[in-house]
Amino acid sequence: MPELCQPPVSSVREPAFKLPPGATDCHVHVYGPDAVYPVAPTRAFDVPEALPATLAQVLDRMKIERVVLVQPSGYGVDNRRHLDALAEVGRPARMIAALRLDVTDSALKEMHERGVRGVRYTIGHAGAAPLSEMPTLAKRIADLGWHIQLHVMNDGGGSPLTEMEQTLVDLPTDVVIDHIASVRPEKGLSQPGFETLQRLLDKGRCWVKLSGAYRVSSVPPYADMVPLVSRLLSVRPDRLVWASDWPHVSFKGAMPNTTDLLDQLTTWIPDEDQRKAVLVDNPANLYGF
Repeated sequence: MPELCQPPVSSVREPAFKLPPGATDCHVHVYGPDAVYPVAPTRAFDVPEALPATLAQVLDRMKIERVVLVQPSGYGVDNRRHLDALAEVGRPARMIAALRLDVTDSALKEMHERGVRGVRYTIGHAGAAPLSEMPTLAKRIADLGWHIQLHVMNDGGGSPLTEMEQTLVDLPTDVVIDHIASVRPEKGLSQPGFETLQRLLDKGRCWVKLSGAYRVSSVPPYADMVPLVSRLLSVRPDRLVWASDWPHVSFKGAMPNTTDLLDQLTTWIPDEDQRKAVLVDNPANLYGF
């Protein structure tokens, strides 16, 4: 049986700084009830219930007014749980789906009308949609204005993002990179994966989610990530967005308080105008809020 993940910290609090209107969490998941939304047999782990109503409470407490739901590996390409959640989270919402090439044009159109704006692929997960299908599907979703979202599960060794760089450059869509490409702060600014990320960002058709630091760093506010974030801000501050990654699945360390992941922005991005861009303006441009 897959291992059951630890749940997120329940004592979410208000942020330590005043959020601008329209603040957006650009990467969350929901799970359950299992009887209605069964998980995929290809899943690598099981997740405690993380219902849309619970997510709504978390976002309300954190003063987050808009949200992006991301199809997780645990549901494979069965997108029903997150499609339904679009109408259940009580605020403007968008979604990133996981799809195979057999998806019909009519299904794509219906998903667009419900709020889907991209398709997610994962490097390093056996149950994910094959990366080989990505260029073909990208051509089909380009007319909808969707993007490709890419999760690099571990860039601590062979730099898979670097190996895929030309494929991503050649796509007819924008590309959104999850969790700062999972680069390790101790490897510095010259590590291959981070240099690739900068090149992609500089071309103007790549976006980066400032998220997931708790998986590669130590404790909030993850100050060792500041040089990486500062460098990205110097390249394209208009192509960065923030995300909590709630409910922080498959994490074996001390579970962070989700609000700490929001408060880290005061350390990462001291300038208030730049924080507003990351929290409000950039997500509006990317997802069409």
